[in-house]
Amino acid sequence: MSQRRRRSLALLTSGVLALPLLTGCGAGDDEGGQAAAGQDIATTTRDKVADGGVLRWAVDTLPDTLNTFQADADATTNRIAGAVLPQLFVLDAKGRPVVNPDYLEKAEIIEREPKQVVQYKLNQKAVWSDGREIGAADFVAQWRALNGKDSAYWTARNAGYDRIEKIEKGKTDLEVRVTFNKPYADWRSLFTPLYPKQVTGTPDAFNEGARGALKITAGPFGLGAIDKKTGTAALTRNARWWGRPAKLDTLVLTAVPRAERPAALAAGKLDLAEIDRAGADRIALARRDAAGKNGPGAGGAPAHGPGAALTPAEATLSWATAFGVDEEKAAAETESRQKHLDSVKRYAEEQTALKAFTVRKSLEPTYTQLAMNGASGPLADERVRRAVARALDRKALAEVVLKPLGLPAKPVGSHLALAGQRAYADNSDALGGQDTHAAQALLADAGWRKGGKITEPAGAKAGPESEQQDDSKTPSGPGTGNDGLYIVGQDDGANGDPRSTEDRAKGDTAPAGAQDGPSPVLAPAPFGAQQEASLLAQAAQVARAAGAESTDDAKGVPARDEADPAKASPAPAPAKQPVRTSGGMLAKDGKALSLRFVLPAGPGSESLRTVGERIAGMLRKIGVNTETVKVADDSFFKDHIASGQYDLALYSWPATAYPATDARPIFAKPEPAADGSLLVEQNYTRVGTDHIDQLFDQAVGELDEEQSRELMRKADARIWAAAGSIPLFQRPELVAVKPGLANAGAFGLGAPRYQDIGWKKAPTAKDKKK
Repeated sequence: MSQRRRRSLALLTSGVLALPLLTGCGAGDDEGGQAAAGQDIATTTRDKVADGGVLRWAVDTLPDTLNTFQADADATTNRIAGAVLPQLFVLDAKGRPVVNPDYLEKAEIIEREPKQVVQYKLNQKAVWSDGREIGAADFVAQWRALNGKDSAYWTARNAGYDRIEKIEKGKTDLEVRVTFNKPYADWRSLFTPLYPKQVTGTPDAFNEGARGALKITAGPFGLGAIDKKTGTAALTRNARWWGRPAKLDTLVLTAVPRAERPAALAAGKLDLAEIDRAGADRIALARRDAAGKNGPGAGGAPAHGPGAALTPAEATLSWATAFGVDEEKAAAETESRQKHLDSVKRYAEEQTALKAFTVRKSLEPTYTQLAMNGASGPLADERVRRAVARALDRKALAEVVLKPLGLPAKPVGSHLALAGQRAYADNSDALGGQDTHAAQALLADAGWRKGGKITEPAGAKAGPESEQQDDSKTPSGPGTGNDGLYIVGQDDGANGDPRSTEDRAKGDTAPAGAQDGPSPVLAPAPFGAQQEASLLAQAAQVARAAGAESTDDAKGVPARDEADPAKASPAPAPAKQPVRTSGGMLAKDGKALSLRFVLPAGPGSESLRTVGERIAGMLRKIGVNTETVKVADDSFFKDHIASGQYDLALYSWPATAYPATDARPIFAKPEPAADGSLLVEQNYTRVGTDHIDQLFDQAVGELDEEQSRELMRKADARIWAAAGSIPLFQRPELVAVKPGLANAGAFGLGAPRYQDIGWKKAPTAKDKKK
């Protein structure tokens, strides 16, 4: 997948309804408003940053390819490309594309009729690491590799490049003229990154030559050694760089799983690392402990960490077992106690080191959304999707995740842009805000009623999956899907507390919708009372018949001749089976309204699961039951979202500076294939309309930028109305930073400026006096 295809894995679907014209907020620099959260990068002028040094920066994995236009490119591919290859346009702090003066003096549309012509004027100092000037030959080679006409090139997509008719040199070698056969609004998205013609000139070089090495580069850094054994990729200062030289000697990208990053930071293996909420909490606790604000736990036990949960009774029992008469048990317990002591000591040492780190905070260029599968089941009805959306308190959901972190908790108002970007406008009014009565009315209009008759077999599921889940195939333990998280409609039976084990340990309140007792979904319903009465009536009738027979025998009356039907007493009529109803929940056509809610089970998805619990509680208030299914992270997207095996799901999409191009496949109306299957591109909610597609097509071909953005806003309003996906909040960006590091941290919507990252100079005597 290319960089823009991954960015375009970023929004969701399309809609119906006649809507009023929704206009955005003004033009110019204020268009799109302010970013929800700014960058937090310890901005420092270059004169106060030392020359030299090494920075160890955490990444999730080492890349399988260094070619961003291949399907298996990832975030690390893009980070390396950003530091070593030409980026003609970069994103500013508001996520808006701006000319990068290191490569371009200017770039503009110089002709619109009869055809669009864009002219690039290159920085006259810009050269590849082999000394050759960056020029038209590199543009031509990349266009031919990516325009889709030569199938020998293994490209992820060709959006934009397929609209180019020709590329030629301008009046000088520094000018490149690109002529389009169709107008293309997102022309700034092209040629970033720009590869040398040695990479894009032939299919072999493109397919294989840039997977594990980049011999020719043109950035502030060059690519050094990639060591799979140590999990590191070294970027070294480019001696041929014509711009302001990189402050660092070496930037070492180090692959460390997120759960292991706090320990790696403490051990000195990392200087800069994006971390999850748990890692940020550890650093916050370390800093509080160092300031003397946290005392020990009960009985002098640690207030947090591996020793915090040990009760005095458990400690006493452990001691008794370790020094008991059963030698085998004593040996095992002694070993366990030693491991525990080692972990407590290690944790304490890590906390001592972590207290020096700072957590930089912003909001990622990514938003979390509730996706609704409109292909089948109850959610195929737009009224039901709209009812689910109207039941949500999006502000409350944003606060659950962002407020504890001190970040702005404003819900995202667009599928196609984020606050700060010029295309942004809050179009959520096209659907409407939280309104329980409106949601209930929509469900009633769709035929769903409380107390409806249930004829489907007990345990049958609504939605795309009706087969019984095989829990025996699910491993137990944290992060496996069997970790005790609350499921709406299910009482975990833990001392009558329906909360998860984790919530009880923290002493948190139960999630919205949870109660102190059996879930109403499983509480005795009218059906239970009727069934009990019927069974009692049958038992009484049998008892009376047995009593009468016993009396006749006692009087010596001969037994009746059962062979004579005329003389035999009639058999009692079978008791009428009571009617099952949905009680306080909704039902229609004999089926209860129950939605399968799929969530990832991994250790980094705790916040998603918490939001899922809150959503389930909100839906229960309007009579909609949810069955929460937690699945392994590696199968969540592939086996459930992409394949359509879900009703509801929570996941995040990256935002894009080029929505007319990047969001098109996410909202494209699914089309039937020859074999009867549905071609959905990346529209995993399967909701789309011809009108939405037309608005995207108009926007991508509209060269008036304001008009193009207005078309995108109209498309977004209709996406809201269709309620295929509901944007909730921007994801938090939490980055642990070692003391003294400048111009790095939580970059928010902007791109890093790699050459400015470095270590602050030691303060001089004059600085100290100030």
